[in-house]
Amino acid sequence: MVVALAIQIGTNFANDYSDGKRGTDSADRVGPLRLVGSGLASAGSVKRAALGSFAVAAVAGLWLALATTLWLVPVGLVCFAAGWLYTGGPRPYGYAGLGEVFVFVFFGLVATVGSAFVQVERIDGVAVGAAIPVGLLATALLVANNLRDIPTDAVAGKNTLAVRLGDRRTRLLYVALMVGPFLCVPLIAGLSGRVFAAASLFVVVLARFPVQRVLEGASGLDLIGVLGATGRVQTVFGVLFAAGLFYGVPTA
Repeated sequence: MVVALAIQIGTNFANDYSDGKRGTDSADRVGPLRLVGSGLASAGSVKRAALGSFAVAAVAGLWLALATTLWLVPVGLVCFAAGWLYTGGPRPYGYAGLGEVFVFVFFGLVATVGSAFVQVERIDGVAVGAAIPVGLLATALLVANNLRDIPTDAVAGKNTLAVRLGDRRTRLLYVALMVGPFLCVPLIAGLSGRVFAAASLFVVVLARFPVQRVLEGASGLDLIGVLGATGRVQTVFGVLFAAGLFYGVPTA
């Protein structure tokens, strides 16, 4: 938990720092307030906060590696690089439309399978299968964010996937990412014999609101509400899905 949270926090600080330094966060930006872009904090202090968060993750991650396998060390280094290079470095991949791919891989596959591995010290089909809906919802969160920022990102030269796809196709992608997890759950719960995981299907009630708002054409400030609602779907789904997988472990 410490590793996952610290990397997430560090990535957010790094994103704030790099976008602020590049001038991407202009006064026309509609999203939540940015520290560097708004002048609330200096670029140097935000950079130090990012590096400090990554350091916390590194210490906790090294402890996990020593307790399990040192192969986690290179995995952790790749995670740090992915967090920094999203908007940092000479050629940030977030500016090339690859952000969604990396979010699915690192916040879905790596985070879920990695969390399972450090507890049971093996990689199995249930962990890999569970990583897919988790990754889809994490990616939906980024797509909602980038959908809102299409006008300002396009002007700033930040060619996110949303900018490349355009408004309409980005909305369809968001809906697909929100629907996908609920199609995965029956397969994962059924094939693994952990039927309690199907409790996460009830979260479709919460998913209805952001999906409907996106399909209705919500834009600008209205998409901040969609972003929050998507985060709530991700959180409640994750809790119910994880609890169902844990308590639904088949017994011999």
